[in-house]
Amino acid sequence: MKLILERSKYLALIGVISLLLAALAAFAWGTLNTVNTISLVITSLGKDKAITVDLIEIVDSFLIATALLIFSVSLYELFIGKLDLPQWMLAHDLYELKAKLSSMIVLVMGVKFLQKLLEVKDTNDLLRTGIATALMSAVLIAFGYFGKKD
Repeated sequence: MKLILERSKYLALIGVISLLLAALAAFAWGTLNTVNTISLVITSLGKDKAITVDLIEIVDSFLIATALLIFSVSLYELFIGKLDLPQWMLAHDLYELKAKLSSMIVLVMGVKFLQKLLEVKDTNDLLRTGIATALMSAVLIAFGYFGKKD
């Protein structure tokens, strides 16, 4: 039984590989969005109003891709073995991994709110979205700040 439990750590490879594949797909998606946006800039000579939103979407897609990569390598480091990567890219315990996820969610919510701000049609809807974004960001930031272990 001990051997089975010790070897079960390799089940984490399912998550590591899945997250790595998702990161690769997200980087490809971001690259495709970049190519399409560059094409739009060139064909419209920079006059198309969609360019600003498209550029924000590029940032968003690469933020998500980077987060997926960080989670993949962090899961590997936590469960399988050490990696020779920059410390900022790794989480050294599950709490730290959750904190990285929280901060990434805050960033993505900020980008999504900015997109909505640029496409505003209903100011009441924008106000509700802004309040919801601020509340969720505050909760996630508080989790990171107050939830730290000593």
